[in-house]
Amino acid sequence: MSLFFYLCYTYFMRYDAIVLAYGQGKRMGLDYNKVLYKVDDKTVLDKALDPFKEDDDCQKIIVVLEEKARHLISQDQKIIFCDGGDERYKSVYEALKYVKEDYVMIHDGARPDIYIEDLINIKEALKEDDACLLASKVKDTVKKVKDGYIEKTIDRSDLYLAKTPQAFKADIIKDAYDKAIKSSDIYTDDTQVLNAFYDIKIKVVESHGLNNKITYKEDLRYL
Repeated sequence: MSLFFYLCYTYFMRYDAIVLAYGQGKRMGLDYNKVLYKVDDKTVLDKALDPFKEDDDCQKIIVVLEEKARHLISQDQKIIFCDGGDERYKSVYEALKYVKEDYVMIHDGARPDIYIEDLINIKEALKEDDACLLASKVKDTVKKVKDGYIEKTIDRSDLYLAKTPQAFKADIIKDAYDKAIKSSDIYTDDTQVLNAFYDIKIKVVESHGLNNKITYKEDLRYL
């Protein structure tokens, strides 16, 4: 989408973004944080940050990244940094303390393939719903396996792969995370946290691209 088209059709919904970048590179065979891996002279994290930098509706980008690595990414007036926790949900909890806008998008820094159209569609969804997530339909046949053998084929027609950003009315997700931190459970997904404490419908916004999370070295071929 051209920048002109984007500026004409943006929905002017002010929000803050949280970008989680506290990961490691062990499964990629790296001895440093995988989001600092460079592709075409840009880090994976920089690619993940670019759409939020370009979106005038995004007021602040809270990057959860260890202090020693912060100088390795491109600086921007929107960016502030935050320390993380030993679990993903604890990092989100810390970052939410810096959110001041009515809405927040939470994104994985290891997902560098965001489309401007996706941000527009997320903001459109937030006009009607208090929570939404980017997701893609499951295209492959899904098998349930036990002890190395197929038990059954699962109907994939209603199955989606959860992606990020996931977006929320800020006060609701803050309260849900407050409750999550006080509980003894571990959470791997933001909508999972919301579901645990609120009976709220969560809108699915279908992703335009792969939006894969960079986990293994072979994942880089999609960039």
